[in-house]
Amino acid sequence: MSRQAIDPARAADYPANIQAILKRQAPCSAWLNQELLEIDAETGFARIAYELGEPHFNRFGALHGGAIACVMDDVLAVAAGLVLKWGEIAPTLEMKVSYLSQGGAGRHIAEATVLKRGRQINFLEAKLSTASGKTIATATATIMIAPLKK
Repeated sequence: MSRQAIDPARAADYPANIQAILKRQAPCSAWLNQELLEIDAETGFARIAYELGEPHFNRFGALHGGAIACVMDDVLAVAAGLVLKWGEIAPTLEMKVSYLSQGGAGRHIAEATVLKRGRQINFLEAKLSTASGKTIATATATIMIAPLKK
């Protein structure tokens, strides 16, 4: 793999989806405090940090399952976008999240990888961990490759 750390000052050196994120982050990604860390465009790998806290909690003071699913969809979308051509998008057709441990406030690291590329359908997997390495959740997803409608 040829992984490369993300340097916002070198935005033009990255695939189109990363350039777009660095130019203007999606509101949901900003709510999750997304920080791009590392990619491998050849294999469709993305590592992203998320700073999660009280806005992402359930009533019991733990990370809300919906917020975790949101993180998973976000990192999976970034990985999926790495293998697209210009003018294509990667909408999620389905996603399964397995919640393995309760999460709390702090920095979390999510990684996603394209497992299988097809002509119109790609399969991916992801993992969300605390900064110390404890796995919080895993996910699998099926995404469709589609032209961007203007």
